[in-house]
Amino acid sequence: MEKAKVYYSDLRTSPNSNLLDKMERLLKRAGIEKLPLKDNFAAIKIHFGEPGNLAYIRPNYAARMANLLRTLGAKPFLTDCNTLYSGRRANAVDHLQSAMENGFNPISAQCQVIIGDGLKGTDYREIPLNGEYCPAPKIGTAIADADVIISMNHFKGHEQAGFGGALKNLGMGCASVGGKLELHASSQPKIDTGHCIGCNICVKHCAHDAVHLNAQRKAEIDYVKCVGCGQCVALCQHDAAVVSDWDTSERLNYKIAEYSLAVVKDKPHFHISFIMNVSPECDCWNHNDAAIIPDLGMLASADPVALDKACADMVTQTPILHSNNVLSTEHQHDDLCGCDKFHMMHPDTDWLAGLRHAEKIGLGTMEYELVKI
Repeated sequence: MEKAKVYYSDLRTSPNSNLLDKMERLLKRAGIEKLPLKDNFAAIKIHFGEPGNLAYIRPNYAARMANLLRTLGAKPFLTDCNTLYSGRRANAVDHLQSAMENGFNPISAQCQVIIGDGLKGTDYREIPLNGEYCPAPKIGTAIADADVIISMNHFKGHEQAGFGGALKNLGMGCASVGGKLELHASSQPKIDTGHCIGCNICVKHCAHDAVHLNAQRKAEIDYVKCVGCGQCVALCQHDAAVVSDWDTSERLNYKIAEYSLAVVKDKPHFHISFIMNVSPECDCWNHNDAAIIPDLGMLASADPVALDKACADMVTQTPILHSNNVLSTEHQHDDLCGCDKFHMMHPDTDWLAGLRHAEKIGLGTMEYELVKI
């Protein structure tokens, strides 16, 4: 494959050019105006941040993106899907409230905010992919129905995947709750009977008749019938239906790559990543630790694989901040560069393997040319 172009802008400003202006110039130079946006629904995939976390992308950038897309004739909306874990973004009501608290609302963001997989995380489309790990990824309906995909990515550390960038935002972020179960789990869900209240919702909504209440009115799963769709995990509001066994980091990254391909399959797409507040862990936590490195800038590309590789190269080539964060006392900078693995929170994380798999399945290329504007 030919080298993909990744465009880069630093964070220097002047009275005549603020960061929002620089972002818009970066997007235009990278080719966002070439997208078929006229009268098309454009999903702006962004992480709204768990309340209490302050490392997520500022809503001001999302508002400028929405305005730019609208001037180009699109119908933009901000979106994310519900979480598998029980936090303040596990259902659409709490998720929207959290988004509003963090500044993502129709007034500040100047476009509508839509939770991609519906009220309880069960609204999704299966995208036939015939993937090696995920035959038919479960993508949130609002995202699957969009005509154009735009990802706005906070490049940061991730406790299981290694780094979180465009592929993490697309592959994991666009998955429905059942899809997130498929990404994370190596086996079917289980019932924590201590939390089960016998509400029967998992029984009523199991499409495969695999769940029933026992004599103690506790849910039980018939694993002969269970297909591991994750519907019970998505619906349970009491943390009774939960992930059984977590998959390895390497396989997680392979799955993320295939889910990312499903999100953009047969659709125009474009991506921008912000190397700012590079926290050691995901924005899904209700806190953010001290940054690993200084803020570096914004990068944009039509190729999400090249974009992630460029961001990773830039991060690993930057001297680490030896501040008192969760990584500085446990890992040295040598663990982040000069090897095939990006070791963040777990030594078995192989983030590069996910990029290689993404390249193998045709999502993009790891070969890139960095163009500074």
